[in-house]
Amino acid sequence: MAAQVRYGEGLEPGTGRRLVGSVVVEILETAQWRARSAAHAARIDPFIQPHLARRRDHVKHPVHDFLFTYYSHRPAQLRRWHPGFGVGLRDAEEYADLKGYAVVGSVSTLTRGHVAAQRPLLEALLRLLRATAERPAAYGCFGLHEWAMVYRLDQDQTRHAAWPLRLGPAGTDAVVESHRIACSHFDAFRFFTPAARGLNTLHPGRDDREAFEQPGCLHAGMDLYKHAFRLSPMIESDLVADCFELARDLRILDMRAAPYDLTGLDNDGQPFVPITIETAAGKQEYTAEQRAFAERAAPLRARLLAECERLLAVLDHEPVTA
Repeated sequence: MAAQVRYGEGLEPGTGRRLVGSVVVEILETAQWRARSAAHAARIDPFIQPHLARRRDHVKHPVHDFLFTYYSHRPAQLRRWHPGFGVGLRDAEEYADLKGYAVVGSVSTLTRGHVAAQRPLLEALLRLLRATAERPAAYGCFGLHEWAMVYRLDQDQTRHAAWPLRLGPAGTDAVVESHRIACSHFDAFRFFTPAARGLNTLHPGRDDREAFEQPGCLHAGMDLYKHAFRLSPMIESDLVADCFELARDLRILDMRAAPYDLTGLDNDGQPFVPITIETAAGKQEYTAEQRAFAERAAPLRARLLAECERLLAVLDHEPVTA
């Protein structure tokens, strides 16, 4: 069982600042934290290693490489386990030089000063996560954002030009023109072609995400991974991994509903079966998947929200003074 000590009234190494008040720190003994770290690496490696092999061989995978190319979190960063703020690691020399960590005696732990420096991020994520969770989910987009990204483009101009459009350029354009486009996620909307932007009934912007983000959106679910790794190392890496796995599965759904023909692409030993959102049956299938993913994302969003609240509460009640 992990020991607990009261961390306070001591100098933060290298800062010359004193912790006034105290933070309860759970101490993981060497065998405990090494076991958790190894389990995390074993969980992540089946996703990372194929990506690294493809990168060495200069082979692109438009689905499974997305989380490593679109987002800024590197594979090595995802693989490294962190216990989160409030947990100390006994005899963890490899953490001593990591940003935000300090060593007190034989214990490496994330400093409260590091958390304090992240207050703007914590407050911004708290507002976004809370606004998203409180908004009703919308399920009528049918994944048409990917279609709007290739609207009125020639095949060789598309983002994944190596993969043909399932209905061809003209057929793809006809699907876009015959549907109502209602994309609420700015980071999808910003990739719409110029001709498609005016077709969107919503106009989310870079600075008004809180006003548009809604829990039924696939990209809002994928971005839980982004929020999680931006909170790292302040949160425990199991939560980051949970959000990563959700984002990976969401990306698969996203591209199954996309206009590309990916039937020849490997999906962990299975073929990519398209969701034909241009048909009634395809719309029904997509909406059912979308609802299931929204239900899966909700508790992860709640956990991230709770972590933001916890970390801000530490800052509000445990001030650091010189």
